[in-house]
Order: sequence, then C-alpha cells, then structure tokens
Amino acid sequence: MTRIAVLGPTASGKSALALALARRIGGEVVNGDPFQAYRDLPVGTGQPGAEEREGIPHHGYGVLPLDTVLNPASFGERVRGWIASCANPVLVTGSGLYLRGIWDQLTTLPEVPEATTAKLRRWVDVLGAPVLHRYLAAVDPARAAQLHPNDRSRVQRALGLHLATGSRASLFLDGVERGVPEGWRAILVLPSREHQRERVAHRVRAMIRAGWQREVAALQGTPAEADLRRLRPLGYETWMDEPRGAGARIIQDTRAYAKRQATYFRNQWPDVPAWDPDAEPVEAAFARLGL
Repeated sequence: MTRIAVLGPTASGKSALALALARRIGGEVVNGDPFQAYRDLPVGTGQPGAEEREGIPHHGYGVLPLDTVLNPASFGERVRGWIASCANPVLVTGSGLYLRGIWDQLTTLPEVPEATTAKLRRWVDVLGAPVLHRYLAAVDPARAAQLHPNDRSRVQRALGLHLATGSRASLFLDGVERGVPEGWRAILVLPSREHQRERVAHRVRAMIRAGWQREVAALQGTPAEADLRRLRPLGYETWMDEPRGAGARIIQDTRAYAKRQATYFRNQWPDVPAWDPDAEPVEAAFARLGL
C-alpha cells in the first residue's frame, strides 16, 4: 500500500495535487483538517464539492456534527480509521499539530482541571483573546508564534496546559517523534510568498461568491451558533460580528495564518520535499515522491 501526505498552507493547491496523486496511484483522498470534518461548514472551510472530487473517493469531509469536540489525539484516531478503510490513501492537511495526532507523534497531554478551564473562559470573555495571546507569548513564545492572536480556543488550551503544569505547552504539543513515519511519503505544497498571497485572495473571494455569508447566516440564531463560536474556524466570527468589509479582513487574517502554517511545516519537517505549483509541473511533485 502507498501512503502519501500532502501538506501545506491554506489555498496552496493541496487538494488539486492530492487528486492528481490519487489518480496516479489508484488511491483515495483522506481529510486531515479538523474543520473540514464538520458538517454545515462546506463553503467556509473549503471542503471539496462533488465536481472537485472528479469521481475519486474522499473520506472524512463534512461527516461530524458541530457539537463534536476534537483535539489532535482524538481527531488523529478518527483519521487513522479513515486511512485504514481505503486503498492507497492520500492524506491532505494544513494543520501541523493535527498531523502529529494523525501520525501518533504527540505526548500524552496532562489533564487540565475544569476550574482552570472555566477561569480562562472568563478571562478571554473579559479581556479578549489577543490579551491572553500576549500572556502566552511571554510564557511560551514557541507556541504563541504558531497561533493567531484571535484563536481563542487554542490560546486557552495552551495557557490551560501551562497553568495546570507550570511547563510550556509547546513541550507537550511539539511531539515525541520527528520526521515522516515509516511507510509514508510526504510533500509540502509551497507557492512563492507573492503567489500564496494571491491564491488566498482568490480563494476567499470564490468562497464569498459561493455563498459563505449565507452559510454563516443559516447558523446564526440556532443552537449551532454556540458550537461555531467555540470552534472559531477562520472567518466565521468575522461574518457574524463584523460583516461590513468582512472579505478584506478575512483575506488579511488568512494570509497571516497561511504564513504561520508554512513556517511550521518547514520547521517541523525540514526534510519533506517542497513543490511550487505555480513554477513546476505536477510531474515534478510525482518525481519527488518517487512515483
């Protein structure tokens, strides 16, 4: 069995390469992005539609209710199940931390007392996520650098680990192993910085044309809104709270997020070959994977 992981920042062209690889090896595409696993968020999380799948089996997209609570370990277990169910899986993910969960490269996370979690929720409600992010940067600069200042849930989680243990969250979250696991091949889809910025803008505008704002509006005022605010997928709260001019702000936030994704992948898996979809033919990606 051939197992390939396609890694890279959002809007880099991972899905297109995964489709080409699946065709090449007679494989099936497996989702490794936790947000794309949720139902009711197909537009804003960029889940591939039927036309984009071109008849290739896809696993793990839009299958979980919004009230499902995921972490890197639990999501990794789910993805490993999807991988085991298909022939020649082609895994696609933009989340380096969740990839560590999929590859079972995480340490066992200590328990955070509920009282600590509740305290952090109150702090973020009163002070705002950016203030807590600055606190995180003071105690754990490595983890803070990986997170957007408005990423409420992950900032809370990292601070919770710090308060519960007295240690940096990055010590627990960076993983116990390095490198690509035995039996896997991996490639990093990495456009140039300027092309990446253009790709993000193009993708966000396409999602808006496809009805992203309507998707968000359908969830507002329903029980799903609380789950959406807990999950905080990129852009959704912007549509809910500041819809005027939301597109431009989402493009800016997504560009910053994509930059952090690329940095994380390069730092954590430096030996994974990179492929620039705007400068090289797909055959170059095949060659780097030994296909």
